[in-house]
Amino acid sequence: MNKETLILVFSCLGIAQALFLCFYLLTLKKGNKTANILLALMILGLTIRIGKSILNVYLDLAPWQRNLGISGILMVGPSLLFYGKVLLAKTRTLDKSFYIQLLPFLGFVVFCYLIPNDWSSLAYGIYIAVFTHLALYIGLSAILLLRHKEKIQLQLLKWYRNLIVGVALICVFYIGHVMGLFPLYIGGALSFSFLIYTFSFLLLQRHDFSLEKYSGSHMDRAASKKLVQAVKSLFQSEKLFLDNTITLASIADKVGKSSRDVSRAINENEGKNFSEFVNHYRIAKAKKMLVASEYVNEKIATIAYDCGFGNVTSFNLAFKAETQLTPTQYRNQFALS
Repeated sequence: MNKETLILVFSCLGIAQALFLCFYLLTLKKGNKTANILLALMILGLTIRIGKSILNVYLDLAPWQRNLGISGILMVGPSLLFYGKVLLAKTRTLDKSFYIQLLPFLGFVVFCYLIPNDWSSLAYGIYIAVFTHLALYIGLSAILLLRHKEKIQLQLLKWYRNLIVGVALICVFYIGHVMGLFPLYIGGALSFSFLIYTFSFLLLQRHDFSLEKYSGSHMDRAASKKLVQAVKSLFQSEKLFLDNTITLASIADKVGKSSRDVSRAINENEGKNFSEFVNHYRIAKAKKMLVASEYVNEKIATIAYDCGFGNVTSFNLAFKAETQLTPTQYRNQFALS
């Protein structure tokens, strides 16, 4: 199989995956339906544009067919921006101005037979205008993200940021190709395929990126950070992690918050679940004990119990997960140094 065939197969698989992802989002009952539809429209717009790139390499497309492919870009920008508005504001209603902002896309489709696509000065200007339109919406989406960065879940922030970056990369590639910076025309399709494979894996693996996981919680980023700091202060002052009967509910009760809020604050700010968060403190203490001269003859089991673990097995598993070493290996490593 030669290079051209491999590129064609990879790009076509990316298109097929994108269409499947659109279908999946449109039929997904879980999560925010409006957000899912907008995300599907954004992916569909990119798919139309990328599909045109693939066909244009291997087929002699008519000008109106090339225009239909270009029109997809005019759907991407509004869909990206309004997807962010719905996602970050956690609303399920779509602003009617979205339909107005789709008029350039609809106009391009309706007049695709009349719009020049012959690389004349006018055609070139229209092509640049289409991608300038997308660049404008990418900028507006970035501004929207910055305005909400202290108010939204970190997971939401990263997801929407990555989405903006992905669309921006495709936009940069096509503008760069027109300017002669990127000679491989189908490279945009390859980039798109890679992004689609990545997004599909994450989306299908985590079911809408668990964006609705804390839908019953109304904390903003500032409150979330404040809460996790309160939990940390409690751990440091009262050494609660040394109690092997500690529970999420008991900690939530001490800080006067719900278990859901405490779990969310830990997950967003520390990237850990409650058990991992507690074990991190226990292991930090165990590491000190394992290398301290006064504990040189202490049994591993005794150290495990003293640090809050209920049994040696869970201690060994948690310790190796965090340090990549068993407690014995950790002790010996420092003893030899």
